[in-house]
Amino acid sequence: MIRFKSILSRIVILHVVAVVITSILMSVALSWLLSYATDNIHDKAMQEQAVTVGQHLRARSDGSLELDLPLDLLGLYSQAYGRYSYSVIDDRGRVLFSSLKDNAALFPDDTRSADVEFLMLRRGDATVSGASVRKTIGGQTVWLQAGEDLANRDVLIDDIVADFYKNVGWITLPILLVLLIIDIAIFRRALRPLRQASETASHIGPARTGLRLPIEEIPREVLPLVLAVNEALDRLEEGFRIQRDFTADAAHELRTPLAILRTRLDLLKDEQIGQALRQDVEGMAHIISQLLDIAELDAFVVDPLAKADLRAVTAEIAEFVAPLALAQGKDVALLGATEPVWVKANPEMLSRAIRNLAENAINHTARGTTVEFVVEDNGTVSVIDHGPGVAEDERKLIFQRFWRRDRRKAGSTGLGLSIVQRIAELHAATITVENRRPRGARFSLRFAALRA
Repeated sequence: MIRFKSILSRIVILHVVAVVITSILMSVALSWLLSYATDNIHDKAMQEQAVTVGQHLRARSDGSLELDLPLDLLGLYSQAYGRYSYSVIDDRGRVLFSSLKDNAALFPDDTRSADVEFLMLRRGDATVSGASVRKTIGGQTVWLQAGEDLANRDVLIDDIVADFYKNVGWITLPILLVLLIIDIAIFRRALRPLRQASETASHIGPARTGLRLPIEEIPREVLPLVLAVNEALDRLEEGFRIQRDFTADAAHELRTPLAILRTRLDLLKDEQIGQALRQDVEGMAHIISQLLDIAELDAFVVDPLAKADLRAVTAEIAEFVAPLALAQGKDVALLGATEPVWVKANPEMLSRAIRNLAENAINHTARGTTVEFVVEDNGTVSVIDHGPGVAEDERKLIFQRFWRRDRRKAGSTGLGLSIVQRIAELHAATITVENRRPRGARFSLRFAALRA
């Protein structure tokens, strides 16, 4: 059985099937109605012919009956014409008058029990259908029979039916086609609220948990599903809120113990142990700082009028991380634009994104190489390292929170690049990753540039 994934295609196909079935049923019904109407017209005509014959029947003075048909009726009932016939039968079943050459009754089996009776019989190869009408003349009761050879009538009906269906076909097919086109337009209009809800749903994610599916104009049959989805999104948003609050509260609560721990480490007499512990404490402080950044970014809203000088912010970060790079035997270089490059961005968030990219590059670049900051006039800042690069199958994973290639390796929390991506999402910026030859990676952030 063919299954259609589109509800519109399902409706259209089912509608086409319904139209075809309806057309067939309409044709059968029209054919039956036409035949029924023709039979009624025929019966009425035969009854009128019998009555007409009776109008020319009169009683003589001796009590016998006389039939005096005018010339037009004599021609109508002549054997040469052969289409119509009549006969007159008395109450004893004797044939008084007949247009048949053997002076026989037109309908010998006439029961003569009703005032008007419609009869049919086979005579040779012909089928005769007609009427029998009772009439009293001069005190005598007679039955006037009139009939028609259906072979002549069927030819006429066939011509009428053939011409009728030919004309109706030329009219019906375009009407059905127009109806189908109109129905498709109606179906598309009826499904528009569902398409809008689907478009809204595609934008819902961890970064935009406040969005809900619109319920205006949603069909009543689908409304319970939409309401259930919105309620599920409410529960998910509440879960995200609790998670954010827990992260922020835990990070804040840990800051004070770490500050106390730093103070006590300064009192240690063994400087070597103290230095090692200080490095551990600094690593913990860095993790806490990033957790606070994530908690803040989840609730942060960018001012539409915010702007920043991309080159100035990048230069500030390069100067900030230079001592760290030099301490590890690595250099820092600022390249690209020499004039201010204004972009639509919050300066503080822009600084955090570039700083995390810089720290990531310094951690992965080899000793004796240079971490390059490249600022372009189109609002793009790139951070280039000379490390191992990023495998194709890892380029999406590296932006997930707490993801690390090697979890046994110290010095990495797996939060830096997720912070960069979140800042890019807030600013509708794009972030790309590409490998360099012979080795190294290039992380690029592109913001909407403003005219000078």
